[in-house]
Amino acid sequence: MDEVMDKQPANQQPFPVEWRVEAGLTGYPAAVAAMEDRVAAIRAGTAPELVWLVEHPPLYTAGTSADPKDLLQPDRFPVHRTGRGGEFTYHGPGQRVVYVMLDLKRRGPDVRRFVTDLEEWIIRALAAFAVDGERRDGRVGIWVERRDPLHGSREDKIAAIGVRVRRWVTYHGIAINVEPELEHFSGIVPCGISAHGVTSLVDLGLPVGLPDLDAALRAGFPGVFGPTEWVEAQTAERRSA
Repeated sequence: MDEVMDKQPANQQPFPVEWRVEAGLTGYPAAVAAMEDRVAAIRAGTAPELVWLVEHPPLYTAGTSADPKDLLQPDRFPVHRTGRGGEFTYHGPGQRVVYVMLDLKRRGPDVRRFVTDLEEWIIRALAAFAVDGERRDGRVGIWVERRDPLHGSREDKIAAIGVRVRRWVTYHGIAINVEPELEHFSGIVPCGISAHGVTSLVDLGLPVGLPDLDAALRAGFPGVFGPTEWVEAQTAERRSA
């Protein structure tokens, strides 16, 4: 794996990034509308970049590559068609969804590298809990190997990635399973992959909550995306990280 390098040109000040943790459950259409507005504002230079952490009520989303046959239970939860890349995925309570709105025109106009950085960010956050998250060729997302003395080893997905880029500003992002109801994934073929299962931090036996994961994500962000001047959502106070 290539070393993740600082994205900023030399002699520039850190980019401001707002970090917002939304309380309660956020409806999906409202989240998409808010992202659309923020992307336009970032592009116009009237708002800082944003990392927005939310939790959704139970729902399925269909990306641009979603195959209708992978929606196994179409009447179970609301199904939202979305412009992000990828196939079907599930969102629900106990899963941390992180919407990442960054300006790649300033950071480096390389979408593939951005996705690689998102993967690295997830891997570093999971490592804070001694979980080895891994990439797999041909399978989007982050995976963990499970070793079962009775049934051998298997690989389960712990995090999904689906992004969209508009005029070099990113949105949508990542979803990491902390303690969702894993049975809810049975209504779809997650990301079109039926040969593997899904897991979560709690399913792996870890006493981890959303605030614990949030802290790990916050700590790992600058090491992947470069030095950042955080803009607190509630206080508007800035500090360097």
